[in-house]
Amino acid sequence: MQAVTERRDDAVAPTVRWALASLSLSMLLSSLGTSIANVALPTLAQVFAASFQDVQWVVLAYLLAITTLIVSAGRLGDMIGRRRLLLAGVALFTVASALCGAAPTLWLLVAARAAQGLGAAVMMALTMALVGETVAKEKTGRAMGLLGTMSAIGTALGPSLGGILIAGLGWRAIFLVNLPLGLLTLFLAYRHLPVDRRMPRVDTTSFDTVGTFLLALTLAAYALAMTVGRGSFGLVNMALLLAAVVGVGLLVLAQRKVASPLIRLTMFRDPVLSASLAMSVLVATVMMATLVVGPFYLSRTLGLDAAVVGLVVSVGPLVVALTGVPAGRMTDRFGAQRMTIVGLAGIAAGSGILTMMPPAFGIPGYIGPLAIITAGYALFQTANNTDVMTDVPRDQRGVISGMLNLSRNLGLITGASAMGAVFALASGPASIAVAPPEAVANGLRTTFALAAALIVVALLIAIGSRVFAARSSLRRAPHQGESR
Repeated sequence: MQAVTERRDDAVAPTVRWALASLSLSMLLSSLGTSIANVALPTLAQVFAASFQDVQWVVLAYLLAITTLIVSAGRLGDMIGRRRLLLAGVALFTVASALCGAAPTLWLLVAARAAQGLGAAVMMALTMALVGETVAKEKTGRAMGLLGTMSAIGTALGPSLGGILIAGLGWRAIFLVNLPLGLLTLFLAYRHLPVDRRMPRVDTTSFDTVGTFLLALTLAAYALAMTVGRGSFGLVNMALLLAAVVGVGLLVLAQRKVASPLIRLTMFRDPVLSASLAMSVLVATVMMATLVVGPFYLSRTLGLDAAVVGLVVSVGPLVVALTGVPAGRMTDRFGAQRMTIVGLAGIAAGSGILTMMPPAFGIPGYIGPLAIITAGYALFQTANNTDVMTDVPRDQRGVISGMLNLSRNLGLITGASAMGAVFALASGPASIAVAPPEAVANGLRTTFALAAALIVVALLIAIGSRVFAARSSLRRAPHQGESR
């Protein structure tokens, strides 16, 4: 009997591996789509004779589509089947990539990028949700670590791959490269992902259209408030931020009244979920500082040229890629909550060291703390996602996966604006482009002192949620004994 069981496990294992390969490619493609277009902006400005503000929409359209629709994509996957919707998302991403590569005008390119972002939103939301249906519960951490590794590889590979493709084949190649990868992902997902379980017939009117519309408008207003103006925060930004606040209020009212809400407000009573989402926003805000502040410090204070700056900045995603799978194994072995705290402690320690590192230490003085920060981030991200997704009810995996991804995106958007503003203010009244080296170094120290403080807040949230959950379980235990 044991031999038969072992043969069955051996037969299933390859299917699981290929299913994970399809999920990994989905994560790689969606993250690659985020980072590969940035390097093409100068080229696109020349090709289409457009301003920087205009070509910036090639990046913003993709990010806005992901940010505004990722939760709705997760909810829709819960309703109609996650495998089915993931296949549609990959297909849309692939077709939209072809349209991007063939776009004759800038605004058709922007529209195609928005469609590509919609496909990426589906892929991001459902990739993590499908882990629970693909791997055993005790191996969830390893699978999450693998997805984190692929996301980091896509982020790190984008600028260098984009530069090579533009130099050799032209700007259209950075979008057309997605075609063979998208088709491969589609084939593997169709062949190896578990078929959606037969679910009760879904009433399409039960999908929360009003909630979806309000959430999309609210998130779009917030994202635009944090990104338009290229660092300045004027009346337009204030109006958009106010619109986002009003949108949150209207969304809460709508979710209380609808029979089948997009976001069940009662889920925020779960201390683990609420804490995880809050920590994810704080950590992503800090991580964005390494991408926003780092290049200025390396070029202005250390005097590095653009090529060396690019290599040093890529160390961060490289560390995440190398530590993602080991982080997953540690999470499975030592527990998600414990590793979440260890990861946060690593980010706080790296940020603190960076505030004390004098410029005289040069490149090693920057790379050392950066490696600690990013290794801590890889461990936190893997453990936090595992902690949330391991015991999620099956009918809510998509929407909660979408919310985890949304919290990360909101943190990145906030970090780009808020941490960039702190850095600019701390660097003195002069423009960053002409600020003296010591002023830029002071800006870096101030920014990462704030980053360390934000991570300390995240640590307090992690410890507090753990204590609260333990006390709640102790309170329930006597009642459970009485009922028995």
